[in-house]
Amino acid sequence: MMHGGGGWYGGGMLRRLQDGTSDDSLGKVYDPQVIRRLIKYLKPYKAQTILALAGMIVLAVTTSAVPWLISLAIDRFITSKNLIGLNIFALIFIGNGLFSWLGQYIQLMSTAVIGQGILLTLRTQMFDHLQRLSLSFYDRHEVGRIMSRVQNDIQALQDLLTSGIISISSDFLSLGLIIFFMLSMNPRLTLVTFTVVPLLLFLMSLWQRSARNTFRRVREAISVVNAGLQENISGVRVIQSLSRENVNQRLFDEVNQANLDANLRAGRLAAAIMPLMEILTATAMALVVIYGGSLTLSGQMMAGALVAFTLYVQRFFEPIRQLTMQYTELQRAMAAGVRIFEVLDVEPEIQDSPDAEELPPVNGEIRFQNVYFSYQEGAEVLHDINLETHPGETLALIGPTGAGKTTLVSLLARFYEVSAGSITIDGHDIRGVSQDSLRRQMGFVLQDPFLFSATVKDNIRYARPQATDQEVVSAAEAVGAHPFIQRLEQGYNTLLQERGSNLSLGQRQLISLARALLADPRILVLDEATANIDSYTEALIQKALRQLLAGRVAFVIAHRLSTIHHADRIVVMDEGRIVEIGSHSQLLAQGGLYAQLYAKNYAGEAATVGDKS
Repeated sequence: MMHGGGGWYGGGMLRRLQDGTSDDSLGKVYDPQVIRRLIKYLKPYKAQTILALAGMIVLAVTTSAVPWLISLAIDRFITSKNLIGLNIFALIFIGNGLFSWLGQYIQLMSTAVIGQGILLTLRTQMFDHLQRLSLSFYDRHEVGRIMSRVQNDIQALQDLLTSGIISISSDFLSLGLIIFFMLSMNPRLTLVTFTVVPLLLFLMSLWQRSARNTFRRVREAISVVNAGLQENISGVRVIQSLSRENVNQRLFDEVNQANLDANLRAGRLAAAIMPLMEILTATAMALVVIYGGSLTLSGQMMAGALVAFTLYVQRFFEPIRQLTMQYTELQRAMAAGVRIFEVLDVEPEIQDSPDAEELPPVNGEIRFQNVYFSYQEGAEVLHDINLETHPGETLALIGPTGAGKTTLVSLLARFYEVSAGSITIDGHDIRGVSQDSLRRQMGFVLQDPFLFSATVKDNIRYARPQATDQEVVSAAEAVGAHPFIQRLEQGYNTLLQERGSNLSLGQRQLISLARALLADPRILVLDEATANIDSYTEALIQKALRQLLAGRVAFVIAHRLSTIHHADRIVVMDEGRIVEIGSHSQLLAQGGLYAQLYAKNYAGEAATVGDKS
């Protein structure tokens, strides 16, 4: 929770805001690469795309035609007092309104189908891709930033796809139609009206420069607030245990104040643009009234045309106002698209070879031959590892923290690729077999068992969804989990909370062992499976382990003597090397590292273990 110089310790959140390292940045207004990638997703929606464009055109034309229709009504029927013609024209207005409604309906429905369909595809692709990426990817990237790609960035694209693109296209089309109608009615008056446009463009360019940075700071500020909130909720136990509530409240107040300040600056900037647009609109309309009025008085322009022209001037600035407000959203969507496709373009570092074979049922002859490994180039973690196992053998891996024990078994599961050397199972190099066939025959029981927000039954048969209810119960009985499961409110159908938080750690571990037993792996890895549990639950788990380990090759990583004293061999590791291998008595007799660890950590357990055995 409290990392040196980061997080909420020492105000790291504020520094994160100040250095601008946010995933919610702004990109180009138009990124051709993103657009090209998105267009490919439109292929299944050709019919809907055509309908959306047709609806957009109908809506833009019918809306833009209203002032022109008003001018016709005034000049041809009102001034001539033609009531019959005016009534007919009223029906034309109603028909135009119905067409406008139909066009908008078609546009909105079609864009909704297109946008939501593309988002469904993108979310599915992202989920599937993230499931297949190598663990090294997650070592390099924060979970929060990955979640931001899946949630916030796709949400930004959703706004663009469901309304943004059509809205922007509609605004440009409306602007073009308005200019067309104005020029067709009176070119000179149109040119006079457009004298305010250079000033408009100049002021808008100044506004956009400020808006880009200001609105980016708003998004960064709320990102930091959300990150701080999540960090404090996740670490609430540590916060309360160390009485950090007041300190963290002060730090959160600072971040929250920074968020308020950023939003107030953005509000002032947004408030400035609207009066500016109104002033320019009023100026243009004043020019129309003055110059157009003189043309009307001199008989060079009809009164209806002047009214229509005034309405067009007012409408001319509306698309510009909309485009201005969408400018930042478009930048954000383009940046989101870049980040989404960056993730989708990441290739898993561990991939099956083109001629990968299915690994046949494992007997248990595993061999590490001159294995070297480094997470980062130039910093070796494992050095020249040579190790063999035999069918049904249990190997205990012990050593100081950072010795490379977990890394060793991670290489066996091919979560990472060896830097040099090879690992074979029954003579098959694991790089030549499919990852699925390898991992299907491996089971992991970790120090902090991960349970899913599902029923107890579903968690036990997670690796074998087709397992029957009786097989689930049998696995739970074998590891000693059945009695406490029966005492739960709904037994095996009890819904577990996030990470199984409504169970004790020992109960979660027993369910994890039942899950491993039901999966029936040929190779089992126990990584500190009894590290954080009480002695009574440990006794249950030790009994379960004897059932679980029978007939399997097992790697047991542990610090407790009670967990490793039944191992066939003990492998002692230090600084990425195997320094000793042998039985408990042999290693004690050698007087090496194991003897030192035993004297320091295990001697107090020896009498108890002797009694149990």
